[in-house]
Amino acid sequence: MRSRRVEREALLKSFSLFFTSLTLLVAVLFYTLYMKERTNLDARLFSEMRLCSFNLKCPRFTIDFVGAKEGELYLLERGAKEVYALFPLPGSRKYVMKIAYGKERYREDLNRIRKELWLRFAVVEMVVALLSLLFSLFALHPLRQALKLTEEFAKDILHDFNTPLSVIRLNTRMLAKECPDSKKAKRIEEAVETLMRLQENLRGYLGGHALQKERVALELLAKERAEPLEKAHPELRFEYRLEPLEVTVSREAVTRILDNLLSNAVKYNRKGGYVRLVTDAASGRLWVEDSGIGIQNPAKVFERFYKEHDRGLGIGLHIVKKLCDETGIGISVESVPGEGSRFVLDFSKIGPDAANTSLTLH
Repeated sequence: MRSRRVEREALLKSFSLFFTSLTLLVAVLFYTLYMKERTNLDARLFSEMRLCSFNLKCPRFTIDFVGAKEGELYLLERGAKEVYALFPLPGSRKYVMKIAYGKERYREDLNRIRKELWLRFAVVEMVVALLSLLFSLFALHPLRQALKLTEEFAKDILHDFNTPLSVIRLNTRMLAKECPDSKKAKRIEEAVETLMRLQENLRGYLGGHALQKERVALELLAKERAEPLEKAHPELRFEYRLEPLEVTVSREAVTRILDNLLSNAVKYNRKGGYVRLVTDAASGRLWVEDSGIGIQNPAKVFERFYKEHDRGLGIGLHIVKKLCDETGIGISVESVPGEGSRFVLDFSKIGPDAANTSLTLH
């Protein structure tokens, strides 16, 4: 799904670039053609006026006699009400012949030229649009193949991880039973759980969530994901301030998001600290708050491979941001180093009627 979205975005951008470039070029050419047609119209009118000055058979024009100082001879002029030219009168130096063409009729001739050119321009633009689309599809074919191969490779790798991870997990649990006080066994087990969680994140990230929507009770899902961590970490205090809040969204995506945020809240917390889960039905928001070590640079926390400590790989929150972008969930972070962090999920941004606030508790 994500690859299709990238393909659509790349197709739209390449089509827009190619189509806009060709449209500008065609527009310049048609403007040049219009100016040429206008010049040809003036030349044709002047030629007819000159012929009219000899035979006076010109019903399209009006003939008048004006003073010789009225203007230059043999030159097409544009007046306020007419287009005209002056020609000499045989045997007269005081008067000249003025042959005029009505300004309204002149505008009608120009409008007719414009309409013909606009029609041709529309036909050319349809051809340009078709060529732009074909060019974009042709140019994006290698990208489509590369994205497909990359996605298939990632899925194959994730599938191949299952067997060795399962073996390591099983043997680690057996080792933990044999040596219940072994810190090394516990660290190995935690590392395996991290790998399993990362595998699930990547599988969910590659799977696509935007089309897999369902009605989700966030307050129930949040508590469901937090309770196993609460049991595994009795040194932390879990607080729940959960108002009923239902949204239409991908349950799998929200699960992955919550798992990452809760895991970090536990991982970077202090002994005796708290993890707080809150849903606010009025604003359609859910947030995860902790009393941990905080974040030095919250603006970079969603960047790939960014981390401020040796623990972790620096991609968990990047995946969270990608999932939020894909499903339309807004996400922001507030943090004070040494005091804790708060990640806010805004479900009101996933579209109208997405959040059901009718169950708000007062």
